[in-house]
Amino acid sequence: MWQEFKAFAFKGNAFDLAVGVIIGGAFGKIVDGIVNLIIMPIIGAITGGLDFSNYFLGLNSAVTATNLAEAQKQGAVLGYGAFITILINFLIIAFILFQLVKVSNRMKKAEPPPPPAPPPASEVLLAEIRDLLKKK
Repeated sequence: MWQEFKAFAFKGNAFDLAVGVIIGGAFGKIVDGIVNLIIMPIIGAITGGLDFSNYFLGLNSAVTATNLAEAQKQGAVLGYGAFITILINFLIIAFILFQLVKVSNRMKKAEPPPPPAPPPASEVLLAEIRDLLKKK
């Protein structure tokens, strides 16, 4: 499954891209809600009530705030907690899209190929003439 996921993530085709854009847009808000309202609070509870969205590192001495929004007003900050949340969102969406494309590929393989078209009548006649000439 990991090899298929790597092939999907790095070598997509037009269908995979279209599916990614449509499903990503449609499920983006749902995944944000799941991550921000369910997963991250559970992780926060496990880690002692820590709020990942407020994990940041001030990049200058002027940053003294204790939450990310206020710290950003004071100067440059590295908001790694928000990045962790965004990374979890991406992994969930990528896995959902991977599963969708995997199912789509199975459906494509399940369809039998159409039978070959019969050759034109002129080719059939020429083949018969050729076979008659070989017999002589």
